[in-house]
Amino acid sequence: MHKTLLSTAILSATVALGGIGLAQADDFPSKPLTLVVGWGAGGSTDIQARVLADILTEELGQPVNVVNQPGAGGGVALARLANSRDEGYTFVFGTSMTITFGPLSTETTYGLEDFRYVAGVTLGQSALVTGEERPFGDSWEDLVAYAQENPGTSYATQTALDRMIIEYIAQQEGLDLRIVPTAGGAGMAPLILSGDVDFGYSGGTHSGYAETGEMPVLLSLAEDRLVAFPDAPTLQEAGYDINAAEIRVAMVPQATPDSHVERLAEALQVATEDPRFIEITEERILMPVTWMPEEEVTQTLTDQVAGYRALLEELGGLPED
Repeated sequence: MHKTLLSTAILSATVALGGIGLAQADDFPSKPLTLVVGWGAGGSTDIQARVLADILTEELGQPVNVVNQPGAGGGVALARLANSRDEGYTFVFGTSMTITFGPLSTETTYGLEDFRYVAGVTLGQSALVTGEERPFGDSWEDLVAYAQENPGTSYATQTALDRMIIEYIAQQEGLDLRIVPTAGGAGMAPLILSGDVDFGYSGGTHSGYAETGEMPVLLSLAEDRLVAFPDAPTLQEAGYDINAAEIRVAMVPQATPDSHVERLAEALQVATEDPRFIEITEERILMPVTWMPEEEVTQTLTDQVAGYRALLEELGGLPED
């Protein structure tokens, strides 16, 4: 009798302890988190990430530390994340271009299927831009007409994706452009502002010139017209069947538990409603805040990959340097 009671007590205690252990395992997060930015400190993605980290720290009840891992246009951070077993305690905040076009344009150790896309929180505002007092003004149609009559019209490129887009446009319009590689917005801006290059790609640098008008936008590469430059048409409005819209998204490894993804998503949704994140994004960086759940982000990125792959096949592969 006593042995039976003792055995029952031990079994009950074991089950209870097991239940406590399970509850603790699901009590995410139970330790500090790391938010990785695949770009250098001081850029718009980094600035957003640091505000996000403050809000997420409050919402999740654990410190969220920002770590910069620049390289390969955000690819270094994703390569490391793909091999992480941190179950959501380490996540990347970056641009969708790195995951949609990066693996198509160069050899990578990761692909779209290696991650879960917790949420999209910002819509990018990339564009084709020019400078003041150009012979074609600030009209895309006039730029095309000018370039058709002036072979060697110069274009400043920053990424493999914008290079593919301009090669496609050049093929469609019969343009013979001189391509000038640049290292980011800091490399592009002086060439455009000085007039040394006729037009070029900008991932967001142009937003800093919205008030002065020194860097007019010719075309929006976002899905809609740009917030700060509503007069510039989109790629689709200009007659090009390309969806180059960029989403800034939080990503975790594919094996991350559902409960961890859901908790991060909840906290990120709160962040998109926080005045601090809205102010830094919409008033300083001039990008619209959005909320895109995992399923929507995943489908959007999947569709983009298919579109880019088809475009690359049409072009016969990436343009050579």
